[in-house]
Amino acid sequence: MRPTGSDSTPVSADPGILAGLAELLGPGRLLSGSAAEPFLVDHRQLYHGRCLAVVQPRAAEEVARLLGFCNEHRLGVVPQGGNTGYCGGATPDESGTQIVVSLARLNRIRQVDPLNYSLIAEAGCILADVQRAADQAERFFPLSLGSEGSCQIGGNLSTNAGGVNVLRYGMMRELVLGLEVALADGRLLTSLASLRKDNTGYDVKSLFLGAEGTLGIITAASLKLFPRIRSSATAFAAIAEPRAAVQLLALLREASGDRISSFELVPRIAIELTTRHIPGVRDPLDAPHPWYVLCELTSSRAADPLDPMLTECLGGALQDGLVLDAALARSERERATFWKLRETIPEAQRLDGASLKHDISVPIVAIPEFIERAGAWVRDNVPDGRLVAYGHLGDGNLHFNLNQAPGAARASFLARSETVKRAIHDLVRDFAGSISAEHGIGRLKVGELERYTQPAELDLMRALKRTLDPNGILNPGKVLRPDADSIRERPTE
Repeated sequence: MRPTGSDSTPVSADPGILAGLAELLGPGRLLSGSAAEPFLVDHRQLYHGRCLAVVQPRAAEEVARLLGFCNEHRLGVVPQGGNTGYCGGATPDESGTQIVVSLARLNRIRQVDPLNYSLIAEAGCILADVQRAADQAERFFPLSLGSEGSCQIGGNLSTNAGGVNVLRYGMMRELVLGLEVALADGRLLTSLASLRKDNTGYDVKSLFLGAEGTLGIITAASLKLFPRIRSSATAFAAIAEPRAAVQLLALLREASGDRISSFELVPRIAIELTTRHIPGVRDPLDAPHPWYVLCELTSSRAADPLDPMLTECLGGALQDGLVLDAALARSERERATFWKLRETIPEAQRLDGASLKHDISVPIVAIPEFIERAGAWVRDNVPDGRLVAYGHLGDGNLHFNLNQAPGAARASFLARSETVKRAIHDLVRDFAGSISAEHGIGRLKVGELERYTQPAELDLMRALKRTLDPNGILNPGKVLRPDADSIRERPTE
Protein backbone atom coordinates (compact mmCIF):
# COMPACT_ATOMS: atom_id res chain seq x y z
CA MET A 1 0.00 0.00 0.00
CA ARG A 2 1.34 3.44 -0.88
CA PRO A 3 1.82 5.92 1.97
CA THR A 4 -0.55 8.84 1.80
CA GLY A 5 -0.55 12.32 3.22
CA SER A 6 -3.29 14.04 5.22
CA ASP A 7 -4.96 14.96 1.92
CA SER A 8 -4.79 11.35 0.65
CA THR A 9 -2.54 12.35 -2.23
CA PRO A 10 -0.03 9.55 -2.83
CA VAL A 11 3.51 10.67 -2.13
CA SER A 12 4.67 8.64 -5.11
CA ALA A 13 2.75 11.05 -7.36
CA ASP A 14 6.07 12.91 -7.51
CA PRO A 15 8.60 10.20 -8.44
CA GLY A 16 11.46 12.69 -8.20
CA ILE A 17 11.27 13.29 -4.45
CA LEU A 18 13.57 10.51 -3.29
CA ALA A 19 15.89 11.09 -6.21
CA GLY A 20 15.93 14.78 -5.40
CA LEU A 21 16.78 14.11 -1.77
CA ALA A 22 19.56 11.72 -2.76
CA GLU A 23 21.01 14.26 -5.17
CA LEU A 24 20.78 17.00 -2.55
CA LEU A 25 22.70 15.07 0.13
CA GLY A 26 24.90 12.69 -1.81
CA PRO A 27 25.28 8.91 -1.61
CA GLY A 28 24.84 6.93 1.60
CA ARG A 29 22.82 9.47 3.51
CA LEU A 30 19.29 8.40 2.67
CA LEU A 31 17.84 5.51 4.67
CA SER A 32 14.61 3.65 4.08
CA GLY A 33 13.07 0.27 4.82
CA SER A 34 14.63 -1.69 7.69
CA ALA A 35 17.55 0.77 7.91
CA ALA A 36 15.09 3.50 8.93
CA GLU A 37 13.37 1.44 11.61
CA PRO A 38 15.48 2.59 14.61
CA PHE A 39 14.42 6.18 13.89
CA LEU A 40 10.68 5.44 13.91
CA VAL A 41 10.05 4.49 17.55
CA ASP A 42 10.25 6.93 20.47
CA HIS A 43 12.27 6.29 23.63
CA ARG A 44 9.25 5.19 25.69
CA GLN A 45 7.79 3.20 22.76
CA LEU A 46 4.56 5.18 22.91
CA TYR A 47 4.65 5.88 19.16
CA HIS A 48 5.73 3.82 16.17
CA GLY A 49 5.69 5.93 13.03
CA ARG A 50 6.52 5.50 9.37
CA CYS A 51 8.49 7.74 7.06
CA LEU A 52 9.30 8.37 3.44
CA ALA A 53 13.01 8.38 4.30
CA VAL A 54 15.57 9.18 6.98
CA VAL A 55 18.17 11.71 5.86
CA GLN A 56 21.57 12.31 7.46
CA PRO A 57 22.98 15.75 6.63
CA ARG A 58 26.56 16.56 7.62
CA ALA A 59 26.49 20.35 7.62
CA ALA A 60 24.16 23.18 8.56
CA GLU A 61 24.00 24.35 4.94
CA GLU A 62 22.75 20.91 3.93
CA VAL A 63 19.98 21.08 6.55
CA ALA A 64 18.93 24.48 5.18
CA ARG A 65 18.88 23.23 1.56
CA LEU A 66 16.95 20.16 2.68
CA LEU A 67 14.28 22.32 4.33
CA GLY A 68 14.02 24.47 1.22
CA PHE A 69 13.44 21.31 -0.84
CA CYS A 70 10.86 19.92 1.60
CA ASN A 71 9.09 23.27 1.80
CA GLU A 72 8.83 23.38 -1.97
CA HIS A 73 7.38 19.86 -2.08
CA ARG A 74 5.25 20.25 1.10
CA LEU A 75 6.99 17.40 2.89
CA GLY A 76 6.72 17.19 6.66
CA VAL A 77 10.13 17.19 8.37
CA VAL A 78 10.81 15.59 11.77
CA PRO A 79 14.19 16.54 13.31
CA GLN A 80 15.72 13.88 15.54
CA GLY A 81 18.69 13.95 17.90
CA GLY A 82 19.50 11.20 20.38
CA ASN A 83 15.83 10.14 20.52
CA THR A 84 15.78 10.15 24.33
CA GLY A 85 12.66 12.33 24.71
CA TYR A 86 9.63 11.33 26.77
CA CYS A 87 6.83 12.94 24.73
CA GLY A 88 7.20 11.61 21.19
CA GLY A 89 8.55 14.89 19.86
CA ALA A 90 11.12 13.31 17.53
CA THR A 91 9.01 10.51 16.03
CA PRO A 92 7.24 10.73 12.64
CA ASP A 93 3.51 10.08 12.41
CA GLU A 94 1.95 6.95 10.90
CA SER A 95 1.28 8.39 7.44
CA GLY A 96 4.60 7.41 5.88
CA THR A 97 4.82 10.83 4.21
CA GLN A 98 7.35 12.57 6.47
CA ILE A 99 11.12 12.95 6.30
CA VAL A 100 13.13 12.22 9.46
CA VAL A 101 16.22 14.43 9.70
CA SER A 102 18.86 12.76 11.86
CA LEU A 103 21.30 15.37 13.13
CA ALA A 104 23.81 12.84 14.48
CA ARG A 105 26.43 13.70 11.84
CA LEU A 106 26.47 17.37 12.81
CA ASN A 107 28.73 16.47 15.71
CA ARG A 108 31.66 18.88 15.69
CA ILE A 109 32.79 21.08 18.55
CA ARG A 110 33.55 24.09 16.36
CA GLN A 111 35.20 26.28 18.96
CA VAL A 112 36.16 26.38 22.63
CA ASP A 113 37.03 29.81 24.02
CA PRO A 114 38.16 29.44 27.65
CA LEU A 115 38.75 33.16 28.20
CA ASN A 116 35.28 34.02 26.93
CA TYR A 117 33.82 31.07 28.85
CA SER A 118 32.02 29.85 25.76
CA LEU A 119 31.87 26.90 23.39
CA ILE A 120 30.26 26.40 19.98
CA ALA A 121 28.84 22.91 19.42
CA GLU A 122 26.83 21.47 16.56
CA ALA A 123 23.39 20.05 17.25
CA GLY A 124 24.41 16.41 16.94
CA CYS A 125 27.08 16.59 19.64
CA ILE A 126 26.44 14.18 22.52
CA LEU A 127 25.95 16.11 25.76
CA ALA A 128 28.70 14.12 27.52
CA ASP A 129 31.13 15.08 24.74
CA VAL A 130 30.33 18.76 25.26
CA GLN A 131 30.93 18.32 28.99
CA ARG A 132 34.31 16.69 28.23
CA ALA A 133 35.32 19.42 25.80
CA ALA A 134 34.63 22.02 28.46
CA ASP A 135 36.51 20.02 31.08
CA GLN A 136 39.58 19.68 28.82
CA ALA A 137 39.64 23.48 28.60
CA GLU A 138 39.49 23.74 32.42
CA ARG A 139 35.86 24.84 32.20
CA PHE A 140 32.47 23.43 33.19
CA PHE A 141 29.26 22.98 31.20
CA PRO A 142 26.55 22.40 33.83
CA LEU A 143 23.72 20.66 31.99
CA SER A 144 23.57 17.15 33.46
CA LEU A 145 20.93 14.51 32.67
CA GLY A 146 20.57 10.79 33.17
CA SER A 147 20.72 10.37 29.36
CA GLU A 148 23.80 12.58 28.87
CA GLY A 149 25.72 9.71 27.26
CA SER A 150 23.27 9.57 24.35
CA CYS A 151 21.16 12.74 24.21
CA GLN A 152 22.28 15.45 21.78
CA ILE A 153 22.69 19.18 22.23
CA GLY A 154 20.09 19.96 19.56
CA GLY A 155 17.46 18.00 21.46
CA ASN A 156 18.51 19.61 24.75
CA LEU A 157 18.04 23.03 23.16
CA SER A 158 14.78 22.15 21.45
CA THR A 159 13.19 20.89 24.66
CA ASN A 160 14.82 23.48 26.95
CA ALA A 161 16.25 20.64 29.01
CA GLY A 162 16.62 20.92 32.76
CA GLY A 163 18.38 18.21 34.76
CA VAL A 164 19.94 18.21 38.21
CA ASN A 165 21.80 21.56 38.18
CA VAL A 166 18.94 23.92 37.35
CA LEU A 167 18.86 25.24 40.92
CA ARG A 168 22.24 26.94 40.42
CA TYR A 169 22.70 27.29 36.66
CA GLY A 170 19.22 27.43 35.17
CA MET A 171 17.53 25.59 32.32
CA MET A 172 19.14 25.14 28.90
CA ARG A 173 17.68 28.47 27.82
CA GLU A 174 19.91 30.23 30.37
CA LEU A 175 23.00 28.46 29.01
CA VAL A 176 22.73 29.74 25.43
CA LEU A 177 24.52 32.77 23.98
CA GLY A 178 23.70 32.29 20.30
CA LEU A 179 22.17 29.92 17.77
CA GLU A 180 22.46 28.77 14.18
CA VAL A 181 19.07 27.70 12.81
CA ALA A 182 17.85 26.31 9.49
CA LEU A 183 14.53 27.96 8.61
CA ALA A 184 11.57 26.39 6.85
CA ASP A 185 12.13 28.38 3.65
CA GLY A 186 15.71 27.16 3.26
CA ARG A 187 17.56 30.10 4.77
CA LEU A 188 20.23 29.65 7.44
CA LEU A 189 20.01 32.03 10.39
CA THR A 190 23.52 32.43 11.80
CA SER A 191 23.71 34.21 15.14
CA LEU A 192 26.53 32.47 17.00
CA ALA A 193 28.20 35.52 18.49
CA SER A 194 29.17 34.67 22.08
CA LEU A 195 27.87 37.90 23.59
CA ARG A 196 26.54 38.36 27.11
CA LYS A 197 24.89 41.66 26.18
CA ASP A 198 23.00 42.32 22.96
CA ASN A 199 19.92 44.55 22.89
CA THR A 200 19.52 44.88 19.14
CA GLY A 201 15.82 44.26 18.79
CA TYR A 202 13.88 41.09 19.59
CA ASP A 203 15.68 38.12 21.13
CA VAL A 204 15.04 35.96 18.08
CA LYS A 205 17.08 32.96 19.28
CA SER A 206 14.68 32.45 22.21
CA LEU A 207 11.90 31.54 19.77
CA PHE A 208 13.67 28.30 18.87
CA LEU A 209 14.58 27.22 22.41
CA GLY A 210 11.95 24.82 23.69
CA ALA A 211 10.09 24.92 20.34
CA GLU A 212 10.87 21.24 19.60
CA GLY A 213 11.83 21.87 15.99
CA THR A 214 8.44 23.33 15.06
CA LEU A 215 9.80 26.79 14.12
CA GLY A 216 13.23 25.88 12.74
CA ILE A 217 15.95 23.25 13.10
CA ILE A 218 18.80 24.24 15.39
CA THR A 219 22.12 23.24 13.80
CA ALA A 220 24.62 24.75 16.26
CA ALA A 221 24.76 26.78 19.46
CA SER A 222 27.13 29.02 21.35
CA LEU A 223 26.98 27.85 24.96
CA LYS A 224 27.99 29.38 28.28
CA LEU A 225 30.81 27.79 30.24
CA PHE A 226 31.69 28.24 33.90
CA PRO A 227 34.78 27.76 36.07
CA ARG A 228 35.71 24.11 36.39
CA ILE A 229 34.36 22.38 39.50
CA ARG A 230 37.30 21.55 41.78
CA SER A 231 35.56 20.56 45.00
CA SER A 232 32.22 19.11 45.98
CA ALA A 233 30.33 17.77 48.98
CA THR A 234 27.44 15.35 48.63
CA ALA A 235 25.02 13.99 51.22
CA PHE A 236 22.05 11.66 51.38
CA ALA A 237 19.79 12.73 54.22
CA ALA A 238 16.61 11.21 55.66
CA ILE A 239 13.60 13.40 56.48
CA ALA A 240 10.10 12.76 57.78
CA GLU A 241 8.18 14.72 55.13
CA PRO A 242 8.66 17.04 52.15
CA ARG A 243 8.10 20.15 54.32
CA ALA A 244 11.39 19.37 56.01
CA ALA A 245 13.06 19.24 52.58
CA VAL A 246 11.87 22.76 51.73
CA GLN A 247 13.18 24.07 55.06
CA LEU A 248 16.50 22.24 54.64
CA LEU A 249 16.94 23.70 51.15
CA ALA A 250 16.59 27.23 52.54
CA LEU A 251 19.09 26.49 55.32
CA LEU A 252 21.63 25.04 52.89
CA ARG A 253 21.35 27.98 50.50
CA GLU A 254 22.04 30.41 53.33
CA ALA A 255 24.79 28.36 54.99
CA SER A 256 26.67 27.63 51.76
CA GLY A 257 26.55 31.07 50.22
CA ASP A 258 24.38 29.57 47.46
CA ARG A 259 27.01 26.98 46.52
CA ILE A 260 24.28 24.34 46.37
CA SER A 261 24.01 22.88 42.86
CA SER A 262 21.54 20.02 43.29
CA PHE A 263 18.75 19.22 45.72
CA GLU A 264 16.74 16.11 44.87
CA LEU A 265 13.70 14.71 46.69
CA VAL A 266 13.52 10.89 46.89
CA PRO A 267 10.69 8.82 48.47
CA ARG A 268 11.20 5.53 50.29
CA ILE A 269 9.58 3.56 47.49
CA ALA A 270 12.32 4.75 45.12
CA ILE A 271 14.95 3.19 47.42
CA GLU A 272 13.01 -0.06 47.39
CA LEU A 273 12.62 -0.09 43.60
CA THR A 274 16.24 0.74 42.78
CA THR A 275 17.79 -1.64 45.30
CA ARG A 276 15.51 -4.40 44.00
CA HIS A 277 16.08 -3.90 40.28
CA ILE A 278 19.37 -2.06 39.70
CA PRO A 279 22.68 -3.86 40.33
CA GLY A 280 25.12 -1.91 42.47
CA VAL A 281 22.51 0.29 44.15
CA ARG A 282 22.26 0.11 47.94
CA ASP A 283 20.40 1.95 50.66
CA PRO A 284 22.78 4.71 51.88
CA LEU A 285 21.38 4.59 55.43
CA ASP A 286 20.98 1.81 57.99
CA ALA A 287 17.27 2.22 58.70
CA PRO A 288 14.32 3.04 56.40
CA HIS A 289 12.76 6.51 56.44
CA PRO A 290 9.74 8.03 54.64
CA TRP A 291 11.65 10.57 52.52
CA TYR A 292 15.18 11.57 51.59
CA VAL A 293 17.09 14.38 49.93
CA LEU A 294 20.22 14.08 47.83
CA CYS A 295 22.06 17.38 48.00
CA GLU A 296 25.35 18.57 46.56
CA LEU A 297 27.52 21.63 47.08
CA THR A 298 30.14 22.54 44.48
CA SER A 299 32.88 25.14 44.10
CA SER A 300 35.51 26.17 41.58
CA ARG A 301 37.99 26.53 44.45
CA ALA A 302 39.79 23.35 45.46
CA ALA A 303 40.31 24.57 49.02
CA ASP A 304 36.68 25.53 49.66
CA PRO A 305 35.64 23.79 52.93
CA LEU A 306 32.46 22.28 51.51
CA ASP A 307 32.50 19.05 53.54
CA PRO A 308 32.72 20.89 56.90
CA MET A 309 30.10 23.35 55.68
CA LEU A 310 27.67 20.58 54.73
CA THR A 311 28.45 18.58 57.88
CA GLU A 312 27.78 21.56 60.12
CA CYS A 313 24.49 22.42 58.42
CA LEU A 314 23.21 18.84 58.52
CA GLY A 315 24.40 18.46 62.12
CA GLY A 316 22.35 21.46 63.17
CA ALA A 317 19.36 20.12 61.26
CA LEU A 318 19.75 16.78 63.04
CA GLN A 319 19.73 18.50 66.44
CA ASP A 320 16.60 20.42 65.47
CA GLY A 321 14.83 17.27 64.26
CA LEU A 322 14.65 18.52 60.68
CA VAL A 323 16.94 15.72 59.48
CA LEU A 324 16.57 12.17 60.85
CA ASP A 325 19.84 10.69 59.62
CA ALA A 326 22.46 11.48 56.98
CA ALA A 327 25.40 10.00 55.12
CA LEU A 328 28.13 12.14 53.53
CA ALA A 329 30.01 10.86 50.51
CA ARG A 330 33.63 10.30 51.61
CA SER A 331 34.90 9.43 48.13
CA GLU A 332 34.02 9.94 44.48
CA ARG A 333 32.94 6.30 44.37
CA GLU A 334 30.45 6.86 47.22
CA ARG A 335 29.19 10.04 45.56
CA ALA A 336 28.64 8.10 42.32
CA THR A 337 26.68 5.47 44.28
CA PHE A 338 24.34 8.14 45.67
CA TRP A 339 23.76 9.56 42.20
CA LYS A 340 23.28 6.15 40.62
CA LEU A 341 20.39 5.55 43.00
CA ARG A 342 18.75 8.81 41.98
CA GLU A 343 19.38 8.51 38.25
CA THR A 344 18.14 4.93 37.92
CA ILE A 345 14.73 5.52 39.45
CA PRO A 346 13.06 5.68 35.99
CA GLU A 347 14.73 2.43 34.92
CA ALA A 348 13.71 0.72 38.17
CA GLN A 349 10.13 1.86 37.63
CA ARG A 350 10.15 0.38 34.14
CA LEU A 351 11.52 -2.93 35.37
CA ASP A 352 8.94 -3.08 38.16
CA GLY A 353 5.92 -2.74 35.86
CA ALA A 354 3.75 -0.24 34.04
CA SER A 355 3.79 3.39 35.12
CA LEU A 356 1.83 6.59 34.54
CA LYS A 357 4.22 9.55 34.32
CA HIS A 358 3.67 13.27 34.97
CA ASP A 359 6.41 15.89 34.59
CA ILE A 360 5.07 18.81 36.60
CA SER A 361 6.28 21.88 38.46
CA VAL A 362 4.76 24.04 41.17
CA PRO A 363 6.29 26.77 43.37
CA ILE A 364 8.87 25.19 45.67
CA VAL A 365 7.02 26.21 48.83
CA ALA A 366 3.87 24.49 47.51
CA ILE A 367 5.45 21.09 46.86
CA PRO A 368 4.57 19.57 50.27
CA GLU A 369 0.89 20.51 49.99
CA PHE A 370 0.75 19.37 46.37
CA ILE A 371 2.16 15.95 47.29
CA GLU A 372 -0.30 15.66 50.17
CA ARG A 373 -3.36 16.53 48.10
CA ALA A 374 -2.38 14.64 44.97
CA GLY A 375 -1.20 11.66 47.04
CA ALA A 376 -4.52 11.54 48.87
CA TRP A 377 -6.38 11.52 45.55
CA VAL A 378 -4.21 8.64 44.31
CA ARG A 379 -4.85 6.59 47.47
CA ASP A 380 -8.60 7.13 47.18
CA ASN A 381 -8.94 6.61 43.44
CA VAL A 382 -6.13 4.36 42.16
CA PRO A 383 -6.03 1.26 44.38
CA ASP A 384 -3.91 -0.62 41.83
CA GLY A 385 -1.24 2.10 41.73
CA ARG A 386 1.66 3.15 43.97
CA LEU A 387 2.83 6.75 44.09
CA VAL A 388 6.47 7.40 43.12
CA ALA A 389 6.95 11.17 43.46
CA TYR A 390 10.54 12.32 43.14
CA GLY A 391 12.66 14.91 41.41
CA HIS A 392 14.26 18.31 41.45
CA LEU A 393 12.78 19.91 44.56
CA GLY A 394 15.38 22.68 44.29
CA ASP A 395 13.61 24.09 41.23
CA GLY A 396 10.05 22.89 41.92
CA ASN A 397 10.03 20.06 39.34
CA LEU A 398 8.45 16.75 40.38
CA HIS A 399 8.18 13.54 38.41
CA PHE A 400 4.82 12.61 39.86
CA ASN A 401 4.50 8.99 38.72
CA LEU A 402 2.29 6.05 39.57
CA ASN A 403 3.59 2.50 39.33
CA GLN A 404 1.50 -0.59 38.86
CA ALA A 405 0.97 -2.22 42.26
CA PRO A 406 2.09 -5.84 42.76
CA GLY A 407 -0.56 -8.22 41.47
CA ALA A 408 -2.46 -5.50 39.61
CA ALA A 409 -3.57 -6.09 36.02
CA ARG A 410 -1.39 -4.05 33.66
CA ALA A 411 -4.19 -3.29 31.17
CA SER A 412 -6.69 -2.05 33.75
CA PHE A 413 -4.01 0.05 35.46
CA LEU A 414 -2.97 1.71 32.19
CA ALA A 415 -6.64 2.27 31.33
CA ARG A 416 -6.73 4.79 34.19
CA SER A 417 -4.25 7.03 32.39
CA GLU A 418 -6.66 9.75 31.25
CA THR A 419 -8.50 9.93 34.58
CA VAL A 420 -5.26 10.17 36.54
CA LYS A 421 -3.75 12.70 34.18
CA ARG A 422 -6.79 14.94 34.38
CA ALA A 423 -6.86 14.89 38.18
CA ILE A 424 -3.12 15.57 38.53
CA HIS A 425 -2.98 18.27 35.88
CA ASP A 426 -6.08 20.03 37.18
CA LEU A 427 -4.45 20.16 40.60
CA VAL A 428 -1.25 21.51 39.02
CA ARG A 429 -3.36 24.30 37.50
CA ASP A 430 -4.87 25.05 40.92
CA PHE A 431 -1.31 25.51 42.24
CA ALA A 432 -0.38 27.83 39.33
CA GLY A 433 2.08 25.21 38.09
CA SER A 434 3.12 23.68 34.78
CA ILE A 435 2.05 20.38 33.21
CA SER A 436 5.43 20.11 31.45
CA ALA A 437 8.41 21.19 33.52
CA GLU A 438 11.34 19.82 31.51
CA HIS A 439 10.23 17.14 29.04
CA GLY A 440 8.40 19.35 26.54
CA ILE A 441 5.07 18.84 24.78
CA GLY A 442 5.89 16.71 21.74
CA ARG A 443 2.94 14.75 20.47
CA LEU A 444 1.92 13.44 23.88
CA LYS A 445 0.75 16.70 25.46
CA VAL A 446 -0.69 18.71 22.57
CA GLY A 447 -4.19 18.44 24.02
CA GLU A 448 -2.94 19.30 27.50
CA LEU A 449 -1.25 22.45 26.19
CA GLU A 450 -4.54 23.51 24.61
CA ARG A 451 -6.47 22.78 27.79
CA TYR A 452 -4.26 24.66 30.25
CA THR A 453 -2.72 27.50 28.24
CA GLN A 454 -4.33 30.94 28.11
CA PRO A 455 -6.10 31.59 24.77
CA ALA A 456 -4.03 34.72 24.11
CA GLU A 457 -0.80 32.77 24.61
CA LEU A 458 -1.98 29.98 22.32
CA ASP A 459 -2.93 32.52 19.66
CA LEU A 460 0.58 33.99 19.80
CA MET A 461 2.13 30.53 19.46
CA ARG A 462 -0.01 29.79 16.42
CA ALA A 463 0.80 33.14 14.88
CA LEU A 464 4.54 32.48 15.28
CA LYS A 465 4.12 29.05 13.71
CA ARG A 466 2.27 30.48 10.71
CA THR A 467 4.87 33.20 10.26
CA LEU A 468 7.97 31.01 10.47
CA ASP A 469 6.47 27.88 8.92
CA PRO A 470 3.52 28.91 6.72
CA ASN A 471 3.35 25.53 4.98
CA GLY A 472 3.43 23.60 8.25
CA ILE A 473 6.34 21.35 7.30
CA LEU A 474 8.31 21.56 10.56
CA ASN A 475 7.61 18.68 12.95
CA PRO A 476 3.88 18.57 12.15
CA GLY A 477 1.56 17.68 15.02
CA LYS A 478 4.10 18.44 17.74
CA VAL A 479 3.44 21.20 20.33
CA LEU A 480 0.56 22.62 18.23
CA ARG A 481 -2.04 20.86 16.12
CA PRO A 482 -1.50 21.47 12.40
CA ASP A 483 -3.66 24.17 10.85
CA ALA A 484 -6.43 22.80 8.68
CA ASP A 485 -4.51 23.81 5.56
CA SER A 486 -1.05 22.64 6.67
CA ILE A 487 0.71 20.56 4.02
CA ARG A 488 -2.64 20.25 2.32
CA GLU A 489 -1.75 21.04 -1.25
CA ARG A 490 1.32 19.40 -2.71
CA PRO A 491 2.62 21.30 -5.76
CA THR A 492 2.34 19.43 -9.02
CA GLU A 493 5.10 19.24 -11.58
